[in-house]
Amino acid sequence: MAELTARTPCAGLLPRRAGAMRLEEVEPGRITSLMPGPGQAGALDAALRAAHGVGWPAPGAAHLSETASMIWTGMDQAMLIGPAPDPSLAAQAALTDQSDAWAVVELSGDAGPEALARLVPVDLRAHVFAEGATARTLLGHMSVSITRTGPERLRIMAFRSMAGTLVHEVHEAMESVAARRGLDAGASDG
Repeated sequence: MAELTARTPCAGLLPRRAGAMRLEEVEPGRITSLMPGPGQAGALDAALRAAHGVGWPAPGAAHLSETASMIWTGMDQAMLIGPAPDPSLAAQAALTDQSDAWAVVELSGDAGPEALARLVPVDLRAHVFAEGATARTLLGHMSVSITRTGPERLRIMAFRSMAGTLVHEVHEAMESVAARRGLDAGASDG
């Protein structure tokens, strides 16, 4: 009988490095989609704060903590990332476990936004896209969620089936920016 072994979406693909940038897989914990029932957004916000210490995010925002994150993903939809949802949340929202559906990577380094500028139609520079900002957008032809988790850290979530393409596209952009920065530095040294 065949023995099955669980693998992460980016197993064997990451980490990757280019210049001062690093792309690595993140183990997010549980990923649960939440959609509040009609008129339940306020009650859901209160229940989330009581149970997990994070509230319901406004469009384009994320609430980040050490133990749980709430990331806006669309109209009346967000994802709880980290813990299993408290059972009390089911009274205000539809809960759907999506843990196995997503590949989650983090791009670190000050040139990360410059690399992603080659792939996404969103300005990800820190003074425009501050910590806690999130966007649902396209990266090439893939639908992704991008969240700034730190001054030089961008978390990218894509469907698990696109993990190989995600790593390939982002790493190529990283290498291109790193090479360009190396050429620019070489030109100024001469």
